[in-house]
Amino acid sequence: MVPFDYSVKYLSTGTNFVALQYEFLLGRSTIGTIIRETCSVLWTILQPKEMPDPNNPDKWLEIANQFYIKTNFPNCIGAVDGKHIRCINPKNEGTMFFNNYKKYFSIRESDSTVFKDCPFGKKLYSEELNLPAPTCLPNTTDSPQLFVIVADEAFGLHKNLPRPYPGRGLTDKWRIFNYRLSRARRIVKCTFGILANKWRVLHTPTLVEPDFTDIIVKTCCILHNYVHRRDGYIFEYTLSNLLEGIQNYGNAGAHHQGIDVRDYFAEYFLNAGSVTFQPRII
Repeated sequence: MVPFDYSVKYLSTGTNFVALQYEFLLGRSTIGTIIRETCSVLWTILQPKEMPDPNNPDKWLEIANQFYIKTNFPNCIGAVDGKHIRCINPKNEGTMFFNNYKKYFSIRESDSTVFKDCPFGKKLYSEELNLPAPTCLPNTTDSPQLFVIVADEAFGLHKNLPRPYPGRGLTDKWRIFNYRLSRARRIVKCTFGILANKWRVLHTPTLVEPDFTDIIVKTCCILHNYVHRRDGYIFEYTLSNLLEGIQNYGNAGAHHQGIDVRDYFAEYFLNAGSVTFQPRII
C-alpha cells in the first residue's frame, strides 16, 4: 500500500492506529506520521482547486443563482451550521479541554465562538467578503436586498446572517419565513451527513493531538468536495448526521439591520416570493 491508501483507509473507517498497525504491519507512530504528512499534502494540493476563496462578486452571484434554483431562497450565498468533532482529552492540557453536555471532550473555543473567530466569519462581520451589491429579489423592482447566509437560532442575527423568528405563537408570515429558511438550511445539514458518513473518522473520537485533528478535519472536507464533484450526490450518505449548534454575535448596528432584512424576506415570501406548496404550512 502507498501512503495515500493508508490515509484513505483511516479517514473512511475511523479505525484507530492500534488496530491499523496489525493490518498494515507498521508501527503505530509510523502510521500516524504517514497519515499526518499525507493529509497535509492533500490539503495543500487540493485546497486551491476544490475549496477556492470565492472572494469575487461574480462567483458569489453564481453560487446565489444555484442556491435559488435548489432552495427557492434568493440572494443566498450559502448556509452555515456546526459539526461537533469529538476528541479524547490529551494529558496535561489543563482547562483547554472540557467534558461538554454530550459527554465528549472538545476544544473550548470551538463551541460558541468558532464561526465568529474563523477567517470566514471574521470577513463576514468586517464586510470583507467582497459580496455583490444589493439587488432586487425575483418578481420585485424596488428595495434591493443584501446577500445573506442562512443560519439557525444558535447564531446571532446579523444583516448578512438571518436566523428564524424565535418563540411560540408566531404569525403566519413568521412561520412561513422560518419554513423557507429551514428549507434552505437543510443543504448544510445534508452536507454534514454526507461528509460524516463518507469519512467515518468524524463519527468517532479522534485519538490524536488537536493540531492533528485540525488536519484530519480539513482533509475530510477537501476530499468531500473532490469526491462530490466527480461522483455526484448519494442520498444514503445523508441518513445519519450528528450536528451541534454554535453561537455568534455581531455588532448592534448589524443586528438591527438584520431585523429589517429578515422582515423584508418574510414579507417577500408571503407575497411576491411565495411558492405553490407554501399554503400547506399555514
